[in-house]
Amino acid sequence: MNENLHSVLRYLQENKLKLVTAESCTAGLVASTLAEAPGSASWLECAFVTYSPQAKISCLGVKAETIERYNLTSEEVAREMAEGALRASRANVAIADTGLAGPGGDGEIPVGTVCFAWSFQQGERVVTFSETRRFAGDRNEVRQTSAEYALSRIWHYHSTFLEQQKRA
Repeated sequence: MNENLHSVLRYLQENKLKLVTAESCTAGLVASTLAEAPGSASWLECAFVTYSPQAKISCLGVKAETIERYNLTSEEVAREMAEGALRASRANVAIADTGLAGPGGDGEIPVGTVCFAWSFQQGERVVTFSETRRFAGDRNEVRQTSAEYALSRIWHYHSTFLEQQKRA
């Protein structure tokens, strides 16, 4: 297990975070990466792999209007995926991704574009952060880099969430 993953797992455990993933272009790589470590049940609740628009709508509650208005590869869709995954699980943190790993694109959005969302829940309060990145490489390199990136940003957004909680 690499040191970056080890530090993510330690952070999840120390902060009593239980994770759900809502993955599209990474097709379960985020959850699979977490499951590589012994004891993964203590930080991994469940994982959704929702490639099609219909799966995003029926499994995660993404609104069809959001997909139509913003595109499947959008922060808006990633945000609804993360929030839907939280609602459908007992987790208190969700990671979602949706994007174009390649080889072909849709003409408007470049291959390698991935939209992420991280949602945190405390009680009834849910706060979601999102960002879009573009990664180079072939299909599987984009998927792997995206999964690693999604995990690497947990502590950044969780820290931001905790700061917001203090001010609320």
